[in-house]
Amino acid sequence: MKFKKWLGLIVLFLFTLCAESKSVHVAVAANFSNTMKSLVKEFEKTSDYQIALSFGSSGKFYAQIKQGAPYELFFSADQAKPDALEKDGLVIANSRFTYAIGRLALWSARPDFVNKIETKLKQGAFNKLALANPKLAPYGAAALEVLTSLALIDTTQSNWVMGENIAQTYQFVSSGNADLGFIALSQLLGKNTLQQGSYWLVPNIMHHPIKQDVVLLRSAKKNQGAKAFLDFMQTNRAQHIIAEYGYLASNSLNVEHEL
Repeated sequence: MKFKKWLGLIVLFLFTLCAESKSVHVAVAANFSNTMKSLVKEFEKTSDYQIALSFGSSGKFYAQIKQGAPYELFFSADQAKPDALEKDGLVIANSRFTYAIGRLALWSARPDFVNKIETKLKQGAFNKLALANPKLAPYGAAALEVLTSLALIDTTQSNWVMGENIAQTYQFVSSGNADLGFIALSQLLGKNTLQQGSYWLVPNIMHHPIKQDVVLLRSAKKNQGAKAFLDFMQTNRAQHIIAEYGYLASNSLNVEHEL
């Protein structure tokens, strides 16, 4: 009986160990949430590994990882935080690369704002302007650069409503609490995505490039699933999905779109 008991415990231990090794815990910047869900769905079609996703602001993830949060991959919305983690020795050497370059859009869900987005912003003809916290979210920092280049900081600041991350910023606009909002273009594009209103694609020259880097964290040293998913991110199929959601490496034109 004792032998059977010990055998059962060993089998349970091995099963648990195997199950744990098949899981990959991934921290993902909020702007990349829709894109990442599609990528994971595609990856898991031909893989035995399961990807567990957590979405939020890059700034908060950075702080959590510094405190020992059990993530194995970190998809940041910028380059600065992966760079800092790398310098702190929390990243596996040579794992870091740019997985996407984000594009900023000024969006309104109001049908009467179609073809008037940029004009409404410059005229101050709106109730609230939503943007992500520039201290936490790179897209918020880019929005601040745009407002600075347009000399609109002083005239619009009293009407700002600030989200903790780009997902919350999106909610301010979609709910009607803000007429306008600076969000990621990827939040408006992609499969199964249909939004009301229109957006102005902000010219890249109005802000620094939003280069988004991923790193394999030190906790993933023995996790083959994390390495496999990182390899998948560099395949043509993954790059095609990323492009479908509006991430492009080249400069884009100043264009107004109706959805």
